[in-house]
Amino acid sequence: MEYNYFGFSRVRSTTNNGTTVVLNNAADISVIVVYFLVVLGVGVWAMVRTNRSTVGGFFLAGRSMVWWPIGASLFASNIGSGHFVGVAGTAAASGIAIGGFEWNALVVVVILGWLFVPIYIKAGVVTMPEYLKKRFGGQRIRIYLSVLSLFIYAFTKISADMFSGAIFINQALGLNIYLAVILLLLITALYTVTGGLAAVIYTDTLQTMIMIVGSFILMGFAFYEVGGYENFQELYMQAVPTITGNFTENCYEPRADSFHMFRDPINGDLPWPGLVFGLTIQATWYWCTDQVIVQRCLSAKNLSHVKAGCILCGYLKLLPMFIIVFPGMISRILYPDVVACVDPEECMKYCGASVGCTNIAYPKLVVDLMPDGLRGLMLSVMLASLMSSLTSIFNSASTLFTMDIYTKVRRTASEKELMIAGRVFILFLIGVSIAWIPVVQSAQSGQLFDYIQSITSYLTPPIAAVFMLAIFCKRVNETGAFWGLLIGLCIGLSRMITEFAYGTGSCNAPSNCPEIICGVHYLYFGIILFAVTCVIILGASLLTKPIDDKHLYRLCWSLRNRTEERVDLEDDDWTDNKDNNDMEIEEPHEDPSCFKKAVMCFCGLEQQKGPKLSEEELEELQKKLTDTSEVPLCRNIVNANAIILLCVAVFCHGFFA
Repeated sequence: MEYNYFGFSRVRSTTNNGTTVVLNNAADISVIVVYFLVVLGVGVWAMVRTNRSTVGGFFLAGRSMVWWPIGASLFASNIGSGHFVGVAGTAAASGIAIGGFEWNALVVVVILGWLFVPIYIKAGVVTMPEYLKKRFGGQRIRIYLSVLSLFIYAFTKISADMFSGAIFINQALGLNIYLAVILLLLITALYTVTGGLAAVIYTDTLQTMIMIVGSFILMGFAFYEVGGYENFQELYMQAVPTITGNFTENCYEPRADSFHMFRDPINGDLPWPGLVFGLTIQATWYWCTDQVIVQRCLSAKNLSHVKAGCILCGYLKLLPMFIIVFPGMISRILYPDVVACVDPEECMKYCGASVGCTNIAYPKLVVDLMPDGLRGLMLSVMLASLMSSLTSIFNSASTLFTMDIYTKVRRTASEKELMIAGRVFILFLIGVSIAWIPVVQSAQSGQLFDYIQSITSYLTPPIAAVFMLAIFCKRVNETGAFWGLLIGLCIGLSRMITEFAYGTGSCNAPSNCPEIICGVHYLYFGIILFAVTCVIILGASLLTKPIDDKHLYRLCWSLRNRTEERVDLEDDDWTDNKDNNDMEIEEPHEDPSCFKKAVMCFCGLEQQKGPKLSEEELEELQKKLTDTSEVPLCRNIVNANAIILLCVAVFCHGFFA
């Protein structure tokens, strides 16, 4: 018996020719099985070779990573199944402008490696809220940012990735959606919970290679079907559905500016000032202050490896325009009745969503174009992108919760207890995200990527403002930062809640949201919110007492090279208390059972008493972890590559403008 739940069917609906596509051949199944075995093998290898029984080992991979896994992990963490579904879907609906969201990162990753990470390393922090606590003192900013970050993870990143993965599985496998998602999450959480950041980074590296190879193969098949790039441009402008009903032409015809990245500042769906300035604000939050991204950079051996990893990620970010955006547009050419449908009844028949079916553009290409074996490879690609993003978010969310929230409740928690708390929190986060999936499906006219970016524009500009001013303006204090964050959040939530209350609507059924609230494009809203927050922060800071320089050494740009000892505004919430435990009276020790030993080893919770370090050795270790010096040759190489990357970014934007 078939049942529907917010568009999800227990039994996959048939395609437009009446057949059901299920991956039930030996070639596809073999490829998928081999993929999972290899990924799990890499994860186990990473588990064995790294120390997961300490906070530094689990959350920062022992700060031993080199540039190429860091760059690959940055790319894989960013490119999730939400890109293959959301970016391709928006491209099918409106053209190449969505590629500007990817190419904007070419500039921002340079800002990350050259301006932000050196400060984070010198500060000696593990999490971004921890940096703000050192910079401003007090607890309210750190807790606020931790809670808000976890909120954003659950309602944008995790739920959107799981939803996009569900769309693909529904198209390709015909499985029960929630069962398929839960199975994927179990496998994903397996090596996140057990392996820590090292396992995540190494598996991300493998999955980056799988994503790129599989996506290029599909791109080749797609361009072959339309006869090359010239035909592609011509045919896309003619891709309209057969059933148009009484809808206006702008609801189903491709946009006249589909092949222009920079669009009209007033009437454009992605106005160019918003794409240049508003998007940069979002990108600064994501690439320079988000725990998922920065945590990978902090795991590097030294600053040169951080910069090289950022450059590698920048070059990889050139690819989505060609392997995701163009195939999404080609899907509209090949399947205009399905991908470009406007009639709600037709859309419900094809994808179970009345607002449109652009989100199935990429999955439909995979199902219909790829031969046996390669179809299994592309499913592996989608699983890889889904799992790599989820593992990155799970590990970073676990870090935020453990180090910034749990240590407030349990100040004397042992290191083992923190490891367990972080792993258990992942399970809670998964449950909340699954419950939010139905809301994601209907937002922003069914265009997943627009949903993600709009929520980001409403919630993140205040965070970006606080970090930028914290690093580059030492006059900013805790009072200004807190009130800027609080008022900025209220303004952003007022727009977000109103928009969800009225609904974002669609072309054939526009939203009734008041023009004064929802009439401003979300990218413009992000610019306004950022500017208002900066004014509030600076105004409140200038009206209150400044922070003495002795508390800011190596925490802001102008004082980054000061060598004097910094006086922390507050002591750490948690320090490893095993020394205190060692002083306790030793109780009779019983050897654990073989089963318990195996479980503890698997989860990285085995008791490993390392050599006790003297105060001088601890000081030397801390100095090494906060060192940002570079070998001159390496510094010159990465600086030259940064200039080349920026030139490539300017050329790409200009060519497609």
